[in-house]
Amino acid sequence: MTAAARAATLRALHHDRRPGDPLILPNVWDAASARVFADAGFPALATPSAGIAASLGYADGETPADEMFAAIARIVRAVDVPVTADVEAGYGLSAEELVGRLAEAGAVGCNLEDSDHATGALRDPQEQADWLAGVRAEAGEALVVNARIDTFLRGGTDLDAALERAHRYVAAGADCLYPILVPPELLPELAAAAPLPLNALARAGGPAPRELGALGATRITFGGGLHHAAMTTLAAEAARLRDGADS
Repeated sequence: MTAAARAATLRALHHDRRPGDPLILPNVWDAASARVFADAGFPALATPSAGIAASLGYADGETPADEMFAAIARIVRAVDVPVTADVEAGYGLSAEELVGRLAEAGAVGCNLEDSDHATGALRDPQEQADWLAGVRAEAGEALVVNARIDTFLRGGTDLDAALERAHRYVAAGADCLYPILVPPELLPELAAAAPLPLNALARAGGPAPRELGALGATRITFGGGLHHAAMTTLAAEAARLRDGADS
């Protein structure tokens, strides 16, 4: 399957979904975890910046770009389903450079944040929209762009502020909107006001993926949650072996 065909497949998975039946994209952090979820039948996968960072020995937001793209490429090579990549805020790359690096890695989608890891500051919404428009112009239809909206992540509670960013990113050509950490009770209003599929983050102790879908989310991701769950299981096994368990 060509990159354009994989992008078209990924984009189509976001549309014509029934309420309560969102697209579930497991976040995989290496080739082995990618194969587990692809073999389980998931039609597409996502990468988490936090999970990949941890697997490479970095804190989230501190993975060098070259190592991140190399990790994405290994994941893409391991599976036959489309992969969308969390490339944080773009590593300071131009739109042309970013699209080229994603294409080299084989990713056919990406998350792009609108805040800065180092400072925690939100980017100017129009500057971010202009950059997203540049990414869209460079990629054409060969990349599914998930525009992350960080107003709630950065402590904001104003739905109107999130919607202002949403409408600018829609105009810039985004395929999907990701208001990370939006309170679940705001999802219906946000979904009604925003004309693109919404990505919601499923977290331990929060609403289940299908519940988030019923509230208006079209696409569900897990951030570093699946990696954390796997490491928790591994830590329990390590403790069992340390304590001399026989089986």
